[in-house]
Amino acid sequence: MPDWPDFMDLASIGLSGPHLESALRVALILAMAWALLLFSRRLIRLFKRFALRKSAGAEDQRRVETLARVFRHFASILITIVAGMLVLAELGISIAPILGAAGVLGIALGFGAQSLVKDFFNGFMILLENQIRQGDVVQVGGRAGFVEEVTLRYVRLRSFEGNVHFVPTGMIDAVTNMTLEFSYALLDIGVAYREDVDEVFAVIRETAAAMREDPVFAPKILEDMEIAGVENWAESAVMIRCRMKCVPLEQWNVRREFLRRLKAAFKAAGIEIPYPHLTIYPGRAKDGSAPALRIAKAEDDAAPR
Repeated sequence: MPDWPDFMDLASIGLSGPHLESALRVALILAMAWALLLFSRRLIRLFKRFALRKSAGAEDQRRVETLARVFRHFASILITIVAGMLVLAELGISIAPILGAAGVLGIALGFGAQSLVKDFFNGFMILLENQIRQGDVVQVGGRAGFVEEVTLRYVRLRSFEGNVHFVPTGMIDAVTNMTLEFSYALLDIGVAYREDVDEVFAVIRETAAAMREDPVFAPKILEDMEIAGVENWAESAVMIRCRMKCVPLEQWNVRREFLRRLKAAFKAAGIEIPYPHLTIYPGRAKDGSAPALRIAKAEDDAAPR
């Protein structure tokens, strides 16, 4: 039978006395760090559920989702750094020189990391002021798309073509949010010069009113059609500008459906949707008379008969 005391002699593997206590304390630190990570995530989830119940609408819900994600990342980084410092101290590695070296290194790298610091500061201000949230459609840094993720470091956008853009927050000097609180479906409608503008207005209003009664599109449209009036005299058309107030993210769907319906309404009312054309003036004398316009086809004598 084997001699169990020899096999279980902790001193033979260097875990007796202070070493065993140090190993147990390291294990305890790691266990507490793991427990704090779980607790912080659970606490953030509870806060998220509470905030979602108190939210007034989709706008507040997107803001809560964004802030919860940022808080979760921040808590994970903070707990990991503190646990690592405690483990190093427990292993006998002095933290003071590391902190001092980190300070000197931070000063040395500070000049090279100015853009990184700017990214984090701008990202914090963007989240604090609620400029961008996950689920918005924005234009930042010369890129536009659907916001998939917002962090202190960058904003991740996905364009309509499926391209993913990572825009550093330090490069964002202006934010164009297309889905904040509400949106407008803007339309520039062209009709022929011969059409009665008031009749065109009536057809546009009737089409918009019928669309608001549709159970599919009624929840997406917030107000009646607003007709600004004649916007421009184009080469072949009179341009009429109008807009419809919509819930966020629905302005493009509403615009496409309205144009589809308006085309059918114009066809039923006999309103011409113009296309480029050319009007030829043969000239006019001072007395008002004009020469007859004759279009003749030259005969080709060489053509076979």
